[in-house]
Amino acid sequence: MLIEDRAVAAKTLARVNYYRLSGYWYPFRVKCEDGRADDFYPGTRFDDVVALYEFDAKLRGATFEALMPIELAICTLLGHELGRVDPSAHLDPTLLGPVARRGHAHAKWLRRYNESLRRSREDFVAHHKKKYGGQVPVWAAVEQLDWGSLSRLFEFAPLGVQEAVADACSLRAPQLGSWLKVLNVVRNTCAHHGRFFNRVHAITPKLPAAGLHPDLDAVNADYNRTFGLLTLIQFLLDRLDAGPGDLLPDVVAAYPDVPAIPITHMGAPGEWRGSSRLWNGGQSPEA
Repeated sequence: MLIEDRAVAAKTLARVNYYRLSGYWYPFRVKCEDGRADDFYPGTRFDDVVALYEFDAKLRGATFEALMPIELAICTLLGHELGRVDPSAHLDPTLLGPVARRGHAHAKWLRRYNESLRRSREDFVAHHKKKYGGQVPVWAAVEQLDWGSLSRLFEFAPLGVQEAVADACSLRAPQLGSWLKVLNVVRNTCAHHGRFFNRVHAITPKLPAAGLHPDLDAVNADYNRTFGLLTLIQFLLDRLDAGPGDLLPDVVAAYPDVPAIPITHMGAPGEWRGSSRLWNGGQSPEA
């Protein structure tokens, strides 16, 4: 590996763990029968590795920020629709769907939920503890849920509730359920500083049938790669009207110029920005 300024490299390694940074130079290592050799491809530069690392940090931050308004919107929709069933629907599996009544999944979820109430310092939780003995109605309870617990509550919900929430996202219930799961993994990767830009994700989301959403079809992304999952975020921001859709496109556009590791390593098509209004500031590709 070419290290043009050893002093700068030493400072970089003093602030970034060697093994964390090694994940970013892994694709520069020569492929062999057993995986990767210890040698690098000719022309590998330390500066390129650092550029990818710094881009990934910006991408994780932007992705986490873009997910927040989606999470809040889904919380609001799910709390509202479950509240139509009963203010305490989240506490009683007989008021929920069949998944909540099978096995011990709901009981496990409820223990985690009750523990979050016990530890909460939110004023609304203290108010309900004082006035109503701690029983928090579902439209307030959803504010206590992390993304994983929210995804699980959606899975527990009656089908009519699931479809009402999914319809607001222009999806069907099974599709939104799978998106919530895969985006929970994305959120956790970003929150825990995992390598993100070129990750191959274990869960592939369920997609609408071709032709229903031309702006989604036009992206032609690989949906078990990072760019495909960012496209889901762009889609939800648009359909939920949850916030501006320019944050992620602006960060992706800053992908570093590293010929050996082009932007296609993210799963992005070559003309990613012009392919769809989801990535083109809301404009049609012809605009």
